Amino acid sequence: MNAMSDTTAQFETFAAEAQAKMTESMEKMAKSFEDMSAFGQASLDAFMKSANIAMKSAEEMSSESLAFSKKSMEESVAAAKDFAASKSVMELMEKQSDFSKTFFDGYMKQASKMNEMAMAASKDAMEPLAARVSAAADMAKTSA
Repeated sequence: MNAMSDTTAQFETFAAEAQAKMTESMEKMAKSFEDMSAFGQASLDAFMKSANIAMKSAEEMSSESLAFSKKSMEESVAAAKDFAASKSVMELMEKQSDFSKTFFDGYMKQASKMNEMAMAASKDAMEPLAARVSAAADMAKTSA
């Protein structure tokens, strides 16, 4: 009966160890699912934040473009009136030349400003997503 008792004790020990390992594995799996869910939610939040930044930036750039177009149109109308008041062809040519230089300088400044706005918008919109990529890389390192 001693052998039977030893076998029963070994079986009970084995069963207890298996139960403990199974419980530990289930807890790890549940924790992994929680972590994955939290990571997914944080990624979705980052995407939404990025999209909101991009939309706000697009609105600002659109407003800036509209304001520049309106200003340019008003300046063009004023210049046309001024051209019509010219007393000689030479005066008209000078006015047109001055207007062309001023218009081109303004256009180049506006193009530069729009480029700066676009670059800043891209940087700001990508920041939340870049943080998620970094978090994914960190997560991969810790799980490896």
